[in-house]
Amino acid sequence: MKIGGREFPEGGHTYVMGILNVTPDSFSDAGKWKELDRALFHAEEMISQGAGVIDVGGESTRPGYQQISHQEETARVAPVIEALKARFDVPVSLDTYKWQVAEAGIEAGADLINDIWGLQHDDKIAGVIAQSGLPCCLMHNRTEAVYGDFVQDLKADLKAALLRAERAGIPKEKILLDPGVGFAKSYRQNLQAIAALEEFKDLGCPILLGCSRKSVIGLTLDAPVEERLAGTLATTVLAVVKGCLFVRVHDVLENVRAIRMTEAVLHCDGTDACGSRREV
Repeated sequence: MKIGGREFPEGGHTYVMGILNVTPDSFSDAGKWKELDRALFHAEEMISQGAGVIDVGGESTRPGYQQISHQEETARVAPVIEALKARFDVPVSLDTYKWQVAEAGIEAGADLINDIWGLQHDDKIAGVIAQSGLPCCLMHNRTEAVYGDFVQDLKADLKAALLRAERAGIPKEKILLDPGVGFAKSYRQNLQAIAALEEFKDLGCPILLGCSRKSVIGLTLDAPVEERLAGTLATTVLAVVKGCLFVRVHDVLENVRAIRMTEAVLHCDGTDACGSRREV
């Protein structure tokens, strides 16, 4: 997959997407990066630590979040995207489900649209993405967490997202899929979604896993948001083992190191070349 000017080949390596929330009410880093200078400083830090993509978000999507207008969201993200593209040689993703914000973000220089509603929030965002020629990440989500066979229903929903993309003219090779941990799922279903990552690869698109600091980790470890790094790293190791192309995380350095260690073990075949692979 090509995002911006960088290739992210499938097979053998998991890349890190660093989270840059420019919101006052994010569940884990509320307000820390909403000022432009601080956002750029944090982005530079994540890039230096090994982030392959920076994901900019202007509206919190934590449970019970307050939706904001597309004008306010655009005002938050567009200047940050422009500044990132002007200062750093890194692909920039825009986390939005609103076509107006996507359109403005693309004009500002975004390289990927990350839609938490899988193109189903409105009927225009798919067309905006298709016309831009950019890749996208389509996440699983529902208005109600009602399932029969959970994993098969989740796969069916992702297939429906792919069909929406196809109808709009978005090529399949430009699509990442995200099983949507933390969205429209019970605690047990979130664990099932992580456990079933290989099954989603059957849909023919690379997989992005986003578990960083989420409630499934807090509930499992009985840990507040600021103490969920260990649980996040465990899900990142699983993402590597199960062949995900990306993990979307807050703590870039620690996750890059966890990936490197896991891949060193997985790629070791006992020959002299074992351990010589040093990807970031």
